[in-house]
Amino acid sequence: MADTVFLNDANFELYRDMIYKESGITFTPTNRSILESRLKERLREKGIDSVKTYYDKIISDKEELKGFLDSITTNLTRFFRNQAHFDALEKFVIPEVMKIKKTPGTIRIWSAGCSTGEEPYTISMLMNEILPKPWAYEILASDISLKCLMTAKEGFYADNRIVGIPDNYLAKYFDKVDGGYKIHADIHSKIKFDYHNLKNDSQQRNLDVVFCRNVIIYFDEVAQTAVIKRFWDSMASKSFLFIGHSESLFGMDTKFEFLKTEWATLYRKNI
Repeated sequence: MADTVFLNDANFELYRDMIYKESGITFTPTNRSILESRLKERLREKGIDSVKTYYDKIISDKEELKGFLDSITTNLTRFFRNQAHFDALEKFVIPEVMKIKKTPGTIRIWSAGCSTGEEPYTISMLMNEILPKPWAYEILASDISLKCLMTAKEGFYADNRIVGIPDNYLAKYFDKVDGGYKIHADIHSKIKFDYHNLKNDSQQRNLDVVFCRNVIIYFDEVAQTAVIKRFWDSMASKSFLFIGHSESLFGMDTKFEFLKTEWATLYRKNI
């Protein structure tokens, strides 16, 4: 496995260009070691001893490509991550959406890059708490990682994964089971989990709220702009976009309006 211990420049460029083409994720010399580490692990799993042989396999096998892209993504998340966003959702965004819609209906939310499901379940619990009847909600949760989606769909979290959930939410929305906690079916049922590569159009339209936090940071400016434009196309008039606290649309060619609330900053499709 000599060529996997050290990913030479030619092979690095092959993988870098293919990953960018297929996902929009950018690998630079700075994070090259991450790619090399994930690639070595993938080759070990597959019993392949050449990065070039594996490259040829990826480009000819769509399922293997999905598995490889899954292996190189970073899936760090937790329940109620960046509480300020959920405060803004509760105290500003949802009341605004209800005002805009005027008559009770269904509020549609997308958790893009949902990882192992903590974000969409957090949103679902919060919506269940704050949304008055006869209002309803539905959540689309998507990710490029099939492994993460399987965990998310299962709705089981080990004891060390429930840090950050308020005690009253934990008691109300989870069942204690062997080794951890299982989300209640009524919260799970409001979420549709689906594989999606942000490089492609989601085919979603008229979404009221989109969460895509700590995802576009892995894209270059061209790919970021393309993803943000696709979000715009998928969203309803007067809808809201949350991105990560370390991400920004500043200087990007986009129609989204920057919005600063008492709780957090976000973006609005203000037409």
